[in-house]
Amino acid sequence: MNQCKSVKSVGDDIQNYINANLNADLHSLLLKKPPFSEVTMAEIVQQIKGKKVAQKKFPFLNKEHIVFPPNLNLEQASSQSTAEFKAKNLKGRTFIDLTSGFGIDAYFLSKNFDEVTLLEQNPELLEIVKHNWEVLGRKANFINENLETFLEKNAEKFDLVYLDPARRDDHKNKKFLLEDLSPNLLEIQNKLSLISDQIIIKLSPLIDISYLISVLDFISKIQIIAVKNEVKELLVFITSATKPENVEISCINLESKDAEFNFNFKEEKTAVSEFSEPLQFLYIPNNAVLKSGGFNLVSEKFNVKKLHPNSHFYTSDERLPSFPGRNLEVEIIDAKQIRKGEKFNIVSKNHPLSPEEIKKKYKIHDGGNAYLIFTQTQKGKIILKSV
Repeated sequence: MNQCKSVKSVGDDIQNYINANLNADLHSLLLKKPPFSEVTMAEIVQQIKGKKVAQKKFPFLNKEHIVFPPNLNLEQASSQSTAEFKAKNLKGRTFIDLTSGFGIDAYFLSKNFDEVTLLEQNPELLEIVKHNWEVLGRKANFINENLETFLEKNAEKFDLVYLDPARRDDHKNKKFLLEDLSPNLLEIQNKLSLISDQIIIKLSPLIDISYLISVLDFISKIQIIAVKNEVKELLVFITSATKPENVEISCINLESKDAEFNFNFKEEKTAVSEFSEPLQFLYIPNNAVLKSGGFNLVSEKFNVKKLHPNSHFYTSDERLPSFPGRNLEVEIIDAKQIRKGEKFNIVSKNHPLSPEEIKKKYKIHDGGNAYLIFTQTQKGKIILKSV
């Protein structure tokens, strides 16, 4: 990753060249002779890639003299919107990020703490973060060390410990079970509890919530964070001082109008759904709610009825603007009413045909404002159209 180190030491001429080529064809650019002796063209192209990622993913870094790491580090870094959300209600005197990476989460969390420590085992990546924080006017204690080594010798306690374990092995294959992550959370959870009463762990959105609760001690809360209805991460809150009686599940859909949906994990086991054929309005929970598995609680808390045990669509005679997801006024239609060439937003759940198969069979296309929903009720397959 040395390709990033030299870029930070150069002047405005290289910065200007990077800015002037933000929309250039990067493959063609790589074939050119570098215009500067201090840096290679590969280094320049990497900075162009980083700037383009920053424009959308973390715009606060879209500044002059910010240095960007290789693509994998950019991909693994949190977005600005998720990082800002995490920092909203957390504050104290001392904070440590045990796996700082590119430092996006740490940057926003650090605003609410007096003393900040960033631990990172990759020396080049840590140098990049240190440089960027200097550009941004933010101070921290930067430690280049392996997490397990740090935990063995550290005697300090922190108000908040944050970590985001690596979810890829040496061959860059994705891993999801806690024992396969780096660090192995099952091996270090007791050591973590010795250095803080409040620990937050960022995990893959694919990990199973029931599994998490069964293997990690002292979980008080799990936040499922989506951005524009795409689930990005799970945040696990561990309060090591006292064992919580229950685990609070929070479903958040950022950059949307959806309200948070919160419940206690044990509640879902005793909740009961009512069922109905489609009424005037159909409700499709957002993906954070679907990830939570609180399907019966959605029915109870919003007084809506499910179409089928496996569909996770809900219905009622009244529109509920506060429902955490999409609400549509619908009607049941016959397949013969679908006209060739029409455009729909196609949804298929608990139905034998996929959206692609539906488009091919009925010769329709994606797009438009209307929804076409293929699903099942307890009486069998149906097609619903938004009105």
